[in-house]
Amino acid sequence: MTNIIVAFPKQDNARNIKKILMQNGHHVDAVCSTGAQVLQSAGELGGGIVVCGYRFVDMMYTELHEYLPVQFEMLLVASPANCGNRDVENLVCLATPLKVNELLDTVEMMEYTITRRRKKLKQIPKERTKEEQELINEAKALLMERNNLSEEEAHRYIQKRSMDNGTGLTETAQMILSLLA
Repeated sequence: MTNIIVAFPKQDNARNIKKILMQNGHHVDAVCSTGAQVLQSAGELGGGIVVCGYRFVDMMYTELHEYLPVQFEMLLVASPANCGNRDVENLVCLATPLKVNELLDTVEMMEYTITRRRKKLKQIPKERTKEEQELINEAKALLMERNNLSEEEAHRYIQKRSMDNGTGLTETAQMILSLLA
């Protein structure tokens, strides 16, 4: 589920947007009336969407977008004149008067994009530290010596045990070293 922050200087506007989103199955985590409140809420959440207006008492949407954590997308709801003149990248804009189905479709599109980005990031193998790699190499060396395996066979053995146990390679290497050493 994607975190959603609704932010408008007029509380009535914010409540109406929140009501529309919640009636259609979206969870709204925070309703804010200033940019500072948005940034505070965003800092507490891991990422998501900020649905906001053009201007707040303390900042414009451009400043808010600049200070938002990178895991957040922004959906700007503004007049057609303000939507057309924006110079900000990675920002979706809906012109007023706002149509409910356009709002819902846009939020769902943004959620889909966020989900795809998260999946892609999970698929990127994380870099092992030097210590982790040394640990794996030690376990392979021990398996090669004790069980007369090639390096490739020892690596496959650690990988298989890792997958069977649902643990990472480093943790599996630690278990092998503690059991065999």
